[in-house]
Amino acid sequence: MPHRFTSVPRSLPFLALTVAVTLCAAAPSSIQASGTEEWPRFRGPNGNGGWNPAGVPGDVTESEPRLLWKADLGGGYGGVTVAQGSVYVMDRQSGSGKAEVERILCFDAATGKLRWEHSYPTSYDSMDYGNGPRASVTVHEGRAYTLGARGVAVCLDAVTGKVHWQVDLVKDHGGVIPTWGFAASPFIWKDTVLLHCGAQPNGSVVALDRHSGRERWRGGSDPAGYCTPVVIQSPAGPQLIQWGPKHITSLNPDSGAEHWRFPYEITYGVSIAQPLYHEGLLFVSGYWHGSRALRLGEKDLKEVSLAWSEEKTLCGLMSQPLYKDGHVYLLTKAEGVICFRLQDGKVQWKDGHQLTPKDRNPQISLVWLDEKQNLACGLNASGELFYARFTPEKMEELARHQIIGKTWAHPAFAGNRVFARSDSELRVWQVW
Repeated sequence: MPHRFTSVPRSLPFLALTVAVTLCAAAPSSIQASGTEEWPRFRGPNGNGGWNPAGVPGDVTESEPRLLWKADLGGGYGGVTVAQGSVYVMDRQSGSGKAEVERILCFDAATGKLRWEHSYPTSYDSMDYGNGPRASVTVHEGRAYTLGARGVAVCLDAVTGKVHWQVDLVKDHGGVIPTWGFAASPFIWKDTVLLHCGAQPNGSVVALDRHSGRERWRGGSDPAGYCTPVVIQSPAGPQLIQWGPKHITSLNPDSGAEHWRFPYEITYGVSIAQPLYHEGLLFVSGYWHGSRALRLGEKDLKEVSLAWSEEKTLCGLMSQPLYKDGHVYLLTKAEGVICFRLQDGKVQWKDGHQLTPKDRNPQISLVWLDEKQNLACGLNASGELFYARFTPEKMEELARHQIIGKTWAHPAFAGNRVFARSDSELRVWQVW
């Protein structure tokens, strides 16, 4: 049986309307600002769920998390990011006679002190799951880039919070808000910030100059889904992959010109998890229509073909898959976490919903804690941090700790700390 630690309640108040930092009795040590000590964007330093910090205990079951600090937050599904000793997160404030706003918050990573905040008015109206922003803050070269649920994109000084530019993708660029709001995190490519906003016309992705906020180019015909753009390094050259509600599209990341477009229409438009690229295959997985593996050309950027598809078992939703040595680990709606071979989709094992509860919308934020040792880590929808060993032969759960309330938001994993948020608070834990 895995070790369990359950000192934190499973449920927390839905929405807090003020930010107040609570320091624990034990003073936390400072956080360094290098290598695996940072989690500056969605899915970590390399955008692939790799944590791999130094000093991972030989036996993780012997280390119990220690709460360092916590801060009250408003609602939001947006993940947490950590860079240069600061923690970034977005939330939404409303009710009790207060104006409805989205906020960008920056905390001192070591002490929890609020360093700065920036807010702007918003109106969620009757948006379903309308608790708050969905996207993670992206920090790059001293600037923080954000995208709100209703299309406000902001570039701020990451240290001071000074606004360098702010645009409304709907009013200024013709963006069309999807059913559940904009959710794709900003993606930095060279001197541009890539935003998936379904701008009309021909702006599934809009590239803004990251210094000035001016539009550089737009590309792709799909409306907005919920999937963060990603640039892959294929043998034929770099490709910007954008999975939208109707197609998987490859664009030139420097110009927006289309290389290819592969049809894959999704019920309710829920294209969410970023595509995964390894072994010449681009893998995507949808909730109702299963998985597709596309083989990309080795010399021709316009070459793409279907390698295989599976529509009954490999049905992911929000959770990002992990890859290692020819195998993929994916949370599915019907079977829980599944291990399968990337080359042909053959299932190796199913965890039967052991790592996260079976639900209409199951969720886990999965990362590699120590990839060399096949040691994975995740925060499930119940707010439980778990450690497990993933191999092609089996899944072995090692330990589980309750660290936050119910959440779908991606935590940050930086150094020996986990930064997790719910709809009511941000909690920072030292895990060994």
